[in-house]
Amino acid sequence: MNLELMPPLMFGGLVVFLLVGFPVAFSLAAVGLFFGFLSIELGFFTTAYLGNLPLRIFGIMSNDLLLSIPFFTLMGAILERCGLAEDLLEGTGQLFGKIPGGLAYAVILVGAVLGAITGTVAASVIAMGMISLPIMMRYGYDMRIATGVIAASGTITQVIPPSLVLIILGDQLGRSVGDMYAGAIGPSILQILLFLGFIAGVSIFAPNKVPPLPDEALTQRGWSLIWRVARGMVPSIVLIFLVLGTIFLGLATPTEAGAMGAVGAIVLAIINRRFSWRLLYQAMESTMRITAMVIFILVGSTVFSLVFQGVDGGLWIEHLLSHIPAGQTGFLIFVNVFIFFLAFFLDFFEIAFIVIPLLAPVAAKLGIDLVWFGVLLCVNMQTSFMHPPFGFALFYLRGIAPKEVRSSDIYWGAIPWVFLQLILVAVVIFWPQSVTYWIQKGPGVDPASVRIEVPMPDMGADEDAPPTF
Repeated sequence: MNLELMPPLMFGGLVVFLLVGFPVAFSLAAVGLFFGFLSIELGFFTTAYLGNLPLRIFGIMSNDLLLSIPFFTLMGAILERCGLAEDLLEGTGQLFGKIPGGLAYAVILVGAVLGAITGTVAASVIAMGMISLPIMMRYGYDMRIATGVIAASGTITQVIPPSLVLIILGDQLGRSVGDMYAGAIGPSILQILLFLGFIAGVSIFAPNKVPPLPDEALTQRGWSLIWRVARGMVPSIVLIFLVLGTIFLGLATPTEAGAMGAVGAIVLAIINRRFSWRLLYQAMESTMRITAMVIFILVGSTVFSLVFQGVDGGLWIEHLLSHIPAGQTGFLIFVNVFIFFLAFFLDFFEIAFIVIPLLAPVAAKLGIDLVWFGVLLCVNMQTSFMHPPFGFALFYLRGIAPKEVRSSDIYWGAIPWVFLQLILVAVVIFWPQSVTYWIQKGPGVDPASVRIEVPMPDMGADEDAPPTF
């Protein structure tokens, strides 16, 4: 066996483990260790090379950036249970209920707000599905439009900061979380506008599918309605600034902002009179499970990537991808098609830990901005929540939808929204300024214009005197 065969064999072995259904974290570690010991026996690298593994694992455990994951997860878990979504949806639904598609507009806007303060798809989909879906069914909304808008609005969470996906992508790409969050602002706005535009089109060409609410359903009007919406929105906006504003202004690191966000979520729960020790315990339990899963996958991927790089796997990937026609654009199109189909079988954590470290060096060599690359892949990976067989947003909606809602309506209803998400992928590929425009850049200095002049000392002066510069 020669060295050139090792990278494809490792990749094939990992695929076999995943198809069998073995847990991803342990599949990565098992394949990595097996091929690591095999490479030592075959003389591809020495035992000392694997000695780097404890250092890399210790580096993961001591990474302050990853500490932001449990903080943001705890914040989302608390807000998921404190009734904030109910208040926002009911007030906003009343506000837009008079116009065709008003409930759908409300779901999209509230989904964006919830995404900015919770960071979890489950919280958004479950809350909006339990409140909005029965109302939409009662007043004659098309079933596929209703289920599709609820599921799609929940997936906005993956792109809108403080998304956990952006934190992990920033860590894997070696870019700051602040830049990743800033770069995601443009695509987030475009995503919301695309969704709103789709509902506007439906309300114009097929208004019977998204009828307005009848007068008897509009129980609040005037200042009482405005006060109700403001009471739900203002604390949310304050929390969003507390979390994101402090990062963008450089006042706090992502970890510190996450800690403030967790405290802010507890305060919001107290304000809404929903706080209890049981709520806090459940939120902490959910946080513990998600954090443990992420760390185990990250440790397993570290074992795999160390051995994969040791057998020149990086060069194998670079050779495969660097010769794709059309340069940067061809590479980006190929990678996004690959990620789209890979998301049918892997979730975003697994893709981020397994695939991104292999693609990033090739992207950097092609001169692609890694923040742009990371945000683009984040936009792509949100489709994994919307298509079978592992569309978690569809599973969440199926779990809380009434029995009369058919599963076929949920799946067919998701298709237009997947196309809208793919349209956004194409926009970000061909319009990189949608990402890079929002990233703060330092003052531009042309290196060719820099001149360093060092005055020579006067040779006639006292040689013992220090030179002047």
